[in-house]
Amino acid sequence: MTKAPRVALPVTRRSVSQASGLRRAPGDPRPRDWHRTIPGYAPTPLVDAPTLAERLGVGRVLVKNEQQRLQLPSFKILGASWAVHRALCQRLEVSPELRFDELRDRLAGHRHLVLTCATDGNHGRAVAHMAKLLGLTSTVYVPNDLSQPRITAIEDEGAEVVRVFGTYDDAVRYTAVQAARHPNQVLVSDTSWPGYETVPRFVVQGYETIFDEIDDDLRAPGTDARTDPHVVLVPVGVGALASAVISRWPGDTHTRVVTVEPDTAACVQQSLALGAPTNVPGPHLSIMAGLNCGEPSMLAWPVLAAGVAAAVAVNDDEARAAMRDLATAGIVAGESGAAALAGAHVLFRSDEGRDALRGLEVPADATVLLLNTEGAADPDSYSRIVHHR
Repeated sequence: MTKAPRVALPVTRRSVSQASGLRRAPGDPRPRDWHRTIPGYAPTPLVDAPTLAERLGVGRVLVKNEQQRLQLPSFKILGASWAVHRALCQRLEVSPELRFDELRDRLAGHRHLVLTCATDGNHGRAVAHMAKLLGLTSTVYVPNDLSQPRITAIEDEGAEVVRVFGTYDDAVRYTAVQAARHPNQVLVSDTSWPGYETVPRFVVQGYETIFDEIDDDLRAPGTDARTDPHVVLVPVGVGALASAVISRWPGDTHTRVVTVEPDTAACVQQSLALGAPTNVPGPHLSIMAGLNCGEPSMLAWPVLAAGVAAAVAVNDDEARAAMRDLATAGIVAGESGAAALAGAHVLFRSDEGRDALRGLEVPADATVLLLNTEGAADPDSYSRIVHHR
């Protein structure tokens, strides 16, 4: 198992226009308008963390805290719910302008439909949660090494969980085969492959709600944070969320998008360094379970190649330390969510990171945005790491 370099810059940069490939078409419904119709919707907080800024030696650190979103400990429900909505509206041949309760009512005569996906944790739990809310069933495929607490959390949403004896990428391929064999299954994947692009595009568009909320906070009356951040650090698995970040802040703005991955599963970093999508063979055994992916999404790749300014790889010890640091700032971050802060430490406190920052023209008093993508998705693991060390 080869570990990735600490910081890598893309070998080439593509046209900025490629970073807009996943945006909604003019006139399409806004995901946030639909999310607001889901019971319990509320914006997640944008936390000002001066203690973290002091440790990093930057002007300001803001944390978009997705530790709890629509009853789940992860941002994934935003992409999954929008993709489920759009996929079901297409299946039923009804308008995507339907509210949540209207869609649920329309499904009364279609209880045979089964939502399905592969997951390394949070996406599958979100798809299962949506199935439960809409009165449908779900089947979720997981890699063999997924922890039992994460599997139990998916099962608690009412899903049938099937272990695939392989990696996350093996589970993705197996799920696609199973969905093709069963016409009643509605596949809701957050990664893409040739011939399967529409639903993953909806997943990325669903994350737009995060950035609408950030914009509201940055530009709220009486705040002093009315400009976009200089650096955004985003944990990355197959690249869906990172491509959404780039769609919001493409490479022609002053904002630099930096991806963070486990050093044993840094498929986006290696792809950027080689200039082409690259597979990083497993097994991928990092504690950052949601980031244990061996290849970037085909749909996300052109956007990542156009808009990622730097790619950082972190190890498990760094993720654990970041979880504890975030806890001292009052933020609950799981292993994958804490990767953003772990990457910030590498970027701003290491020689390799500082060299990259000079090339990216990031000011010394930069405003840094960290995306905490999950809370305590595995409560037992979180407790061991944060409270017992």
